[in-house]
Amino acid sequence: MRAMAITTLALLRDNPAPLRLLDLADPTPGPGEVLIQVSACGVCHTELDEIEGRTPPPRLPMVPGHQVVGRVVAHGPGAGRLPLGARVGVAWIYAACGRCPACLAGNENLCPQFQATGRDMPGGYAERMVAREAFVYPIPDAFSDVEAAPLLCAGAIGYRSLRLANLADGQPLGLTGFGGSGHLVLKMARHLYPRSPVYVFARNPEERAFALELGAAWAGDTEDTPPHPPTAIIDTTPAWKPVVAALRNLAPGGRLVINAIRKEEGDKEELLRLDYSRDLWMEKEVKSVANVARQDVAEFLELAARISIRPEVEVYPLKEANRALVELKTKRVRGAKVLVMGDR
Repeated sequence: MRAMAITTLALLRDNPAPLRLLDLADPTPGPGEVLIQVSACGVCHTELDEIEGRTPPPRLPMVPGHQVVGRVVAHGPGAGRLPLGARVGVAWIYAACGRCPACLAGNENLCPQFQATGRDMPGGYAERMVAREAFVYPIPDAFSDVEAAPLLCAGAIGYRSLRLANLADGQPLGLTGFGGSGHLVLKMARHLYPRSPVYVFARNPEERAFALELGAAWAGDTEDTPPHPPTAIIDTTPAWKPVVAALRNLAPGGRLVINAIRKEEGDKEELLRLDYSRDLWMEKEVKSVANVARQDVAEFLELAARISIRPEVEVYPLKEANRALVELKTKRVRGAKVLVMGDR
């Protein structure tokens, strides 16, 4: 099978083609696993974190990709809940132990043995992959393969972030960064909190215009001041500067939810500019989002189908995965980026 794989770790500026197209043996499903013929896989900033060494794979080469849509084509021993031919998805959570206090409390995203798809185990930048059947999700008929792919991470982690924001209808919501996850959170928020204005902070004027197209009440640059202080802000950027700006804009008692697996080091000095009385006082909170649980994925897929949340997508053939990553890194983003198998 063909796959795009990480073979060395390096900053993208030093190696703008970090993935290599390899011809690998088809994987074989083990106990409790299914073999999936991949049709589409979303492109996520976390792949850049892997490639650039902020959350590196434990071994190389590694096939990245954790927003995977395809069909079940074989069962391993003990699998069979999902019939052959079923259209399914695989998300960032590849496995958790199921026995630790976090798992037993329903917080398997915090499991110390958490395994990530495309980082700890081979993912969906390939024509075929194996996954544990218990961590595979039926895809609602409402979505095409390329529409479904971003829902599995950008949508699911956005759903978890929105829940952690503890927003009440009518309270202003801020979104810092407006890529694959941000645009889906905006669509969710407009349905779940119809009286809450959504303010979008983004460096790119095209992203700000896109946010207004989708119904944002206001859009400005990262350090601009919105019409009213947001009760909650969800940060989806890879940088520190937007975190400092978001804390400054939060209402008293507000909550900043940071939705990022890792932050880049480039502007870390921005944290030194935090002013306690201006940026943190008045009982402001900071909450990080760690991974995603199966419940988040399943609930969001049901919600997205029910209220018809559809991502805006840009499609690339598998062999152009490097181009998709470079455009993601350089902020050429409108919605979500999705790879498809074949040369379409």
